[in-house]
Amino acid sequence: MTGQFHYEKDADNIVTITMDMSGPVNAMNDEYLELMGATTTRLDKERNDIAGVVLTSAKKTFFAGGDIKNMLKAVPGQDEEGLFQMCEDIKAMLATLEKLGKPVVAAINGAALGGGYEICLACHHRVALNSPLVQVGLPEVGLGLLPGGGGIVRLVNKLGVEKAIMPLLEGTRFNAQKAHAAGLIEELADSPDEMIAKAKAWIKANPEASNPWNEKGYKIPGGDLKNPKIAQMIQGAIPMLMQKTRGLVPAPARILDVVANTLRVDFDTAMRIESRGLAALVTTPQAKNLMTFFLQMNQVNGGGSRPKGIEKTAVKKVGVLGAGMMGQGIAYVSAKAGIEVVLKDISQEAADKGKAYTEKLLDKAMAKGRMTEEKKAGILGLIKATDKAEDLKGCDLIIEAVFENVDLKHQITKELEPQLAENGVWGSNTSTLPITLLAEPSQKPENFIGIHFFSPVDKMPLVEIIVGEKTSDETLARAFDYAQQIKKTPIVVNDSRGFFTSRVFATYIDEGAQLLEEGVSPVLIENLGKAIGMPVGPLAVQDEVSQQLTVKANETNRELDERLGQKFGSDNAGYRMAKKMIDEFGRGGRAHGGGYYDYPEGGEKTLWPEVAKMFAKDDVNVANDDIKDRLLFRQIVESLRCFEEGVMNNVADSNIGSIMGIGFPPHTGGVFQFINTYGLKEFVDRCNALSEKYGERFTPPQLLLDKAKNNELFA
Repeated sequence: MTGQFHYEKDADNIVTITMDMSGPVNAMNDEYLELMGATTTRLDKERNDIAGVVLTSAKKTFFAGGDIKNMLKAVPGQDEEGLFQMCEDIKAMLATLEKLGKPVVAAINGAALGGGYEICLACHHRVALNSPLVQVGLPEVGLGLLPGGGGIVRLVNKLGVEKAIMPLLEGTRFNAQKAHAAGLIEELADSPDEMIAKAKAWIKANPEASNPWNEKGYKIPGGDLKNPKIAQMIQGAIPMLMQKTRGLVPAPARILDVVANTLRVDFDTAMRIESRGLAALVTTPQAKNLMTFFLQMNQVNGGGSRPKGIEKTAVKKVGVLGAGMMGQGIAYVSAKAGIEVVLKDISQEAADKGKAYTEKLLDKAMAKGRMTEEKKAGILGLIKATDKAEDLKGCDLIIEAVFENVDLKHQITKELEPQLAENGVWGSNTSTLPITLLAEPSQKPENFIGIHFFSPVDKMPLVEIIVGEKTSDETLARAFDYAQQIKKTPIVVNDSRGFFTSRVFATYIDEGAQLLEEGVSPVLIENLGKAIGMPVGPLAVQDEVSQQLTVKANETNRELDERLGQKFGSDNAGYRMAKKMIDEFGRGGRAHGGGYYDYPEGGEKTLWPEVAKMFAKDDVNVANDDIKDRLLFRQIVESLRCFEEGVMNNVADSNIGSIMGIGFPPHTGGVFQFINTYGLKEFVDRCNALSEKYGERFTPPQLLLDKAKNNELFA
């Protein structure tokens, strides 16, 4: 089917343009250029015969923005000029709309993000449907890009730099009401009919509308760079950006540059500078990585790893066993999604304490104006805190979230699995223990699955679903649906020790400990960990996990080695250093009063001074680039091993899981996208160099060698 922009004129000579492109959404691609070009040409010719224009959409979304798949094809050093010209062509069409001499109103019936909101900004008035489907904003920075269709220049001219700068630098997405409050849209409507009626009423009331920045003598609200306060704000934003991006992503700095230029040059010149900015960013590796991540995220959330042909389900009643840190978080996110929750612990007191966690989070939301008393009561009313097994009767899903102990988990499965509804699913929230082993006492191992949450559950967006040897496709589909029901992103992995995220996460901590053991300065280790884009240094991560937990996990692994007749590699630097910190200095991590760091009450954490004194050696000289690569490559090599061993099923789950589950640097696009960008043969060479110098843990797996030989990207 060929897409079209429907053109309909009513008795009042108001033209309604309804965008209805051939794909599932309206997007800024070649078809758009053709359709919008033809539409603006016709409107320009007929301007004397029309009273105004309403621009709306036939899709659920108003307009989805740029064509990412197309942009990913852009070749550095070749396509920048073409990209610049495309921006200029898009802007020329929107300028025709903006300078029509007749009022133009955007009737926003769904999401208008990126290019979609840029179209709205070129209109003279914006009416949005007061619906959860409506999202408004310019989130291009999250793709390593900037708004190239006039978004920066028009938003700064419309709102002034003080109100426009953070939505541009942070890529804020506003719902309808927040967009209205922030001045991004002017009116709200409760129905599609009312939206069109309000748009037409505004046209009749404003027959000679134009955008204020096209009027002679217009001044940007709040002032331009001649205003000392504004100049100071722009100057102050530079170190703030460096602190946030660590110089790893060029898009925020480029956006700030366009903002600053908008405040010092004329409108048309600023528009050209904006076009150049986008053209320069599209071909950067960071943009390609972030755009790839965006597409893979859509693939994962679109059910990429969910078994096909199984009907979608929704959990009605979930049992959560263990009201500790993980259990209380699972109860909260489940109740928030409208699911009835039974939160069980060994005592009523412990269960009540777990439920109180939800109340605390809801109170915080109320204090910020994000929650009503009525809604809070409704969510709390869905959680039954109990110490009685019979209260679990009829749960269609039970999630066990007790300590990482095989025998304890076995005992609980035997005792409480009979409470499940017929064909109910049993999920174990474990970060390391094999699901096939945990499923041994189950009466229905085909209904047994791993559902690994991350702490804190209310904030972490990922769920790692682990398939045991006997887990059925139907059980996997139901666990996948539950993860999406509670608004989490699910990745699917196969059973093994530590699965994917825990295995890879442990290597970052271990390499940090290895460097410390070698005598590298802890300050250098931590700073270079952050310099590569990890959220915090490996020693700080170890403190958060706790040295005690690392030692306990190691002991558990040794027990499993004996039980399963395997060798998991229990003796490592992470374990040795954690044990040393506990045994010799009584420092078990943040939760135990301090570890590598001191945690003064009400103050910032600081490295414990004794760490440098005890471990740093003056004669040790490891190159900074080696330290950085060791911290990154160690994680990637482990990910390759997971892929080679069949723990991971696809590249998308691996990339998404690495960034959202373990904090791998987002600008890389994930563990395997990092290799694609680095170059496969170059990556193999660097691994070999690190392996020769620092040990076989960096030896490139055969899977990588085969891919490099065939020059086959990870896709």
